[in-house]
Amino acid sequence: MSDNIVDIVRNKKARFEYEILDTFEVGIVLKGTEVKSIRQKKVSIQEAYAKITNGEVFIVGLNISVYEMGNRFNHEPLRERKLLMHRHEIKRLTGKLHERGYTLIPLLLYLKNGKVKLELGLARGKTTYDKKRTIQERDLKRDMQRDIKKYM
Repeated sequence: MSDNIVDIVRNKKARFEYEILDTFEVGIVLKGTEVKSIRQKKVSIQEAYAKITNGEVFIVGLNISVYEMGNRFNHEPLRERKLLMHRHEIKRLTGKLHERGYTLIPLLLYLKNGKVKLELGLARGKTTYDKKRTIQERDLKRDMQRDIKKYM
């Protein structure tokens, strides 16, 4: 069985700003106009993060633009949305998030078999020297690829 996956939006800065330790695929509780806006790719996950409140996971700062044809039944763009995760995953994450420096950030928003899914990453912030090292490694790789193409 092949999964029909369509990427909607990817958090490009997340892997540069954070060290991703683990990833989770979660569902989101959405209203109809939110799904229609997401299908039109009018969504931003750059400023979003997830938090655990009373044993439930919520995403904060996920900006889903208002659907133009939505009239009075439209949604609020920046409301907190509940995420759907297994209870044992939530318990494991609760312990990790209480440690200093850990956070849950969205990495990818996509459609899987017609349903909106979110890839969450358990992350720890990188320091400036880690970021500099990442830039140096990326530049080195790029130079090596250039040299390989040049001599082929």
